[in-house]
Amino acid sequence: MRKATIKRETKETQIEISLNLDGTGKSNIDTPIGFLSHMLESFSYHSMIDLEVLATGDIHVSHHHTVEDVGIVLGKAVKEALGDKRGIKRFGYSIIPMDEALSMCSIDLSGRPLLFYDDFGLRGKITEFDFELMGEFFKGFTLSSEITMHLKALAGHNLHHIAECLTKAFAIALKEAVSIDPRREGQPSTKGVL
Repeated sequence: MRKATIKRETKETQIEISLNLDGTGKSNIDTPIGFLSHMLESFSYHSMIDLEVLATGDIHVSHHHTVEDVGIVLGKAVKEALGDKRGIKRFGYSIIPMDEALSMCSIDLSGRPLLFYDDFGLRGKITEFDFELMGEFFKGFTLSSEITMHLKALAGHNLHHIAECLTKAFAIALKEAVSIDPRREGQPSTKGVL
């Protein structure tokens, strides 16, 4: 089984994440930020990655540190669980609607950390959650997992819908990219290594 557990402790946050890439989408999420917990549950369900998250942080200062660090730790856990990446599909993509919102995600588990993210530059709050932190979460994930990801909001005006649509598009694309292709025995690269 492709599993990992990663812990990160700083003066600002304490994060522990365990996951199973070959799961069924079960989750146990405990963060001090309700909307972040909601997005992580949605991510787990739609990616079919079993996910446990225990996170605390200095949310009296800002949600920023906790959201970013959860993204970083999640990325490290995915990278570790992938191991040598033998047999994976490597690429994944999706275009997902949620009411008026539409999002696109394209992923390459390339070993090259690059994020191209576009949320129309929208800003505002979803309850107490700053919408702009979605970009920080995905940046933390992308850099620490060492993937290339294009993630774009294509339509929408409700911030909750756009954030959830981005998360679901990410989950569906990642589910495809990490899945095993039964026809591939080695590395999914003509170079022979990722």
